[in-house]
Amino acid sequence: MSIEAHDPHHAIEADLKDKGLSRNAVGLLGSTVLSISSVAPAYALTATIGLLVAEAGSQMAVVIIAGFLPMFFAAYAYRELNKVAPDCGTSFTWTTKAFGPYVGWLGGWAAVLATVIVLSNLAGVAVQFFYQFVGDLANSATISDLWQNKTVNVLTCLLFLAIATFVAYRGITTTERVQFVLVGFQMAVLLVFAVLAIARHGESPTGEDFSWSWFTPQGLTLSAFIAGLSGSIFAFWGWDTSLTVNEESVNSDKVPGRAALLCVTSILLTYLLVATATQMYAGTGEEGLGLANPDIADNVFGALATPVMGEPWNLLLFLAVLASSTASLITTFLPTSRTMLAMGTYRAFPQRFAAVHPRYLTPSYATVAAGVGAGAFYAVLTFTSENVLLDTIYALGIMICFYYGLTAFACIWYFRQELFVDARSVVFKLVFPLLGGLGLLLVFLVTLRDSASPDYGSGASIGGVGLVLVLGLGLILVGVGLMLLRRARDPAFFRGETLVHDTPALILED
Repeated sequence: MSIEAHDPHHAIEADLKDKGLSRNAVGLLGSTVLSISSVAPAYALTATIGLLVAEAGSQMAVVIIAGFLPMFFAAYAYRELNKVAPDCGTSFTWTTKAFGPYVGWLGGWAAVLATVIVLSNLAGVAVQFFYQFVGDLANSATISDLWQNKTVNVLTCLLFLAIATFVAYRGITTTERVQFVLVGFQMAVLLVFAVLAIARHGESPTGEDFSWSWFTPQGLTLSAFIAGLSGSIFAFWGWDTSLTVNEESVNSDKVPGRAALLCVTSILLTYLLVATATQMYAGTGEEGLGLANPDIADNVFGALATPVMGEPWNLLLFLAVLASSTASLITTFLPTSRTMLAMGTYRAFPQRFAAVHPRYLTPSYATVAAGVGAGAFYAVLTFTSENVLLDTIYALGIMICFYYGLTAFACIWYFRQELFVDARSVVFKLVFPLLGGLGLLLVFLVTLRDSASPDYGSGASIGGVGLVLVLGLGLILVGVGLMLLRRARDPAFFRGETLVHDTPALILED
């Protein structure tokens, strides 16, 4: 690659391959917006606030901050690795170079799985808010409830996925222009909603006065804290999109890492403001508008839009969530397709995944494959789970912790020869990645233990084992079989012939 490293200790890894993507297409602002869009704050909040309150009660803010910390620390691991290996395979490429092809393949598989599953989840939320918006606009309860018809739901979801696939297929600049509008709109509406919720909290029969005790962990059990933390981590997930478009970014070894840190920090501030305002207005009870009411838990904004904003302004909140899920639906194709592109390029996946469109300069085959996979997953899960959104959020928590944590530890091992060269290396290559990796590992292990119960999540189970565990760990283990099959068909990657597993020699400045 023709990029010069600015890290004083390393040169850019020589074995990285140019994939044929567009160059210098995304700047710092665009990269940050793409990451925020992928996180989808309006969508993530309406999908997880009820989950967080169900687990942590009035101390939702504590769990949000706790979910931010491992993500923030892991972002530094990504930043350091991106400086020496700005490759769109990110976690796949970096864990392969640190730990070898087998661990790297599983890391890439988990990243692809997580993004394909969240595509289906995003499309599901978009369908729900689409029919609620149209139903309110037409003053028709029948239309508003259409999303509950599984056949209509799945068909509409497939249509949304097809549109998102088309936009992502057309190129990074098309995607970026769309995101500036969608992200700006949803952030503005969230701010208005938060201000109104705080101003009107005294009008709500379930409202609560603000208390600093919401920000203390006192009284939370470990299991409740970890379960809530899993949802919180899901709510932050997506900030690494800026890293997956590193080969298409200006200053690819610097800008993506900075954008990731800007994204995760701005998302924290947004979440704390909106979650606190929502708690002040609705309270944490199980009756009425209380956030622990299971009838509104998976769609908090759907229940609060009209009481907080009034009519017809409530439609703006419906539109904001629709815009958020649609924006993220489009953007999430970026990490999915680019991880598969890298795996195809280095022959960890079939080489057809390495195809890049000659005009649009996008991973054409991988983009279409991601759309088809998400559609198939959503269709199957919709007809097997009574609460598809809740189960996928918990299952995603397992996968996210797996490959983010793996990447954090990969940073430490990759840079092991220079961890104590200077204070900067100690902090950013050892301490921060270690804190991020350990935090994610703890959530991963406790979630595995708890999700084995058939009562976990929505209560759906397969063979007496909770559906969340089957989805989260089961699909990762399926990858082991696919990996062995891939090795039998094309062993080049697993022999280290296409992507080198080593730590480059330390290069110190004079």
